[in-house]
Amino acid sequence: MVYPVSTDAPDIDTSKRDFMKKTATLSAAAALMSLVPPGVRSAAWAAGTEGLEKTALTFGIIPLTDCAPIVVAYEKGFFKKHGLDVTVSKEASWANIRDKVAIGALDGAHMLAGMPIAATLGVGATPKDTVTAFSMDLNGNGITVSNELYERMVAADPEAMKTRPTSARALKKVIDADKAAGKEPMTFAMVFPVSTHNYELRYWMASAGIDPDQDVRLIVIPPPQMVANLQSKNIVGYCVGEPWNQRAVEMGIGKSIITNYEIWNNNPEKVFGVNKEWADKYPNSHRAAVRALIEAAAWADLAENRKEVVKIISAKSYVNAPTDVVDNSMTGTWRYSKDEKLVALPDFNVFHRYAANFPWRSHAAWFITQMYRWGQLDRAVDIKKTASGIYLPEIYRQAAKEVGVAAPTIDWKPEGVNKANWTLKQATAPITMGPDMFFDGMKFDPSHMVDYIKGFKVSHLKVDMKALAKLNK
Repeated sequence: MVYPVSTDAPDIDTSKRDFMKKTATLSAAAALMSLVPPGVRSAAWAAGTEGLEKTALTFGIIPLTDCAPIVVAYEKGFFKKHGLDVTVSKEASWANIRDKVAIGALDGAHMLAGMPIAATLGVGATPKDTVTAFSMDLNGNGITVSNELYERMVAADPEAMKTRPTSARALKKVIDADKAAGKEPMTFAMVFPVSTHNYELRYWMASAGIDPDQDVRLIVIPPPQMVANLQSKNIVGYCVGEPWNQRAVEMGIGKSIITNYEIWNNNPEKVFGVNKEWADKYPNSHRAAVRALIEAAAWADLAENRKEVVKIISAKSYVNAPTDVVDNSMTGTWRYSKDEKLVALPDFNVFHRYAANFPWRSHAAWFITQMYRWGQLDRAVDIKKTASGIYLPEIYRQAAKEVGVAAPTIDWKPEGVNKANWTLKQATAPITMGPDMFFDGMKFDPSHMVDYIKGFKVSHLKVDMKALAKLNK
């Protein structure tokens, strides 16, 4: 049985109009730039490419739609414009990305937002100082379950399954029924232990009282392998980036339960990560890469360019997925189930607007709180100091200024406080920002991070909280 989308959901025409409207300011900025004489523009770029320490660079990507800023910067010539000869290397897994950047086989890479933090702190690997000066996007993930599990959830709690955002309340009842019957825990997958996907899946489950370390089994599967593992019944569900949720839906083997936009509006997703020693050795090349990525992300965020983005990244050398599947999320819509209509999600993929490319240190701090919540970090650190050494907004500001893009003048902001668009005035020019609500109503205040960590009912803390509080007054 499939329940319809609530009647207040926007229709597809509305979605397309919203998507066009949300990118209109970017189009206006691009039009203004086009009025600058070519000679002046090229002189500005030429000045920015002077003194590049290294120009032949290799950047890694994982086949996900949010690799778009790197791929677009390569395919549309933004890297070349800034004096860089870049090779894009498609990698098999996030572990490959981490390890190849660590040993210098990649100059930089498409990384999970928590990966530079984990690499620096030695969570799951030998410590290697890693930094980011560029956030690649906001949102972009979803949680998908098998048809069988979906039907069990509907039978267990039909009211819960009628409502969107869909809570994990029905899943909790299925799990409790399995426990009572003496069954083994169900297996879910995420893409990496320090991934946004892991934290989002855990956050969603825990909000309904599910202990993701006790009540289910969580395993790691590379994004492109999720659909095959769901189809072969090795797993009952997963959290992954696109196009691997929509692929399962279009194949009719699963249903998308909730997107990460619905879990946390406009959450950070991927970053461009490099070794700290690389950034220190090649500061001009690093900044040139960030300039190119800012321009590529702005171009990719324009509604009139999204169809071309879809065509570019769908190619075998990148995402290797049908264009119609990639198109779903990239053009402001989403399909929860094959037998449901597309619904409006104009902010599912945000590549530039809402200061999406700015590396907020408060975002880094939020990921550290989740590493503590789930026992991945067992020693006390100064969270603000740690975040400030890994997320480098000052480099972004320099690059943004050089390409004429407004940038925040603050590094920290709360989350879970804005229900609608708002204006960030603490910036080089006012920036329209998007909603930032958590679906459970929680608020994240970077001035009270220890209290935030203590506020979760389901967690597995391994750190001495008194020691943590002492370092984070």
